[in-house]
Amino acid sequence: MLSEKAVKMKINKLQKRILITLLVLCLITPAGILLPMVFNAGDAWGEWSAQTLKDLIGYVPKGLEKYSGVWNAPLPDYTLNTDDASVVHQSGYYIVSGLVGATATYIVMLLISKLIIRNGK
Repeated sequence: MLSEKAVKMKINKLQKRILITLLVLCLITPAGILLPMVFNAGDAWGEWSAQTLKDLIGYVPKGLEKYSGVWNAPLPDYTLNTDDASVVHQSGYYIVSGLVGATATYIVMLLISKLIIRNGK
């Protein structure tokens, strides 16, 4: 059986690995706007509106049609300035959005791991 110190060290190592992974993912988020530009694919894959999906495949699935207006993103198109078409600025906005999401994820993970450690005693 592992000692409490060994368990904490393993959790800290896991937290660091998760944090590094999240940071790397944040840095590569601009691929979501760069790759569609390179391949003339239009929108980023999977970020289609109901109308775009209808244009692509000829219909809109009933669930998407029913729930497409339920949730609106807090930062539509990952930006505060929708008039700015600069790829560099858009990439920066994507990275900031990724960092905000990763930070929220990290905080939740930290809280859950602390609850697990506390309840494990």
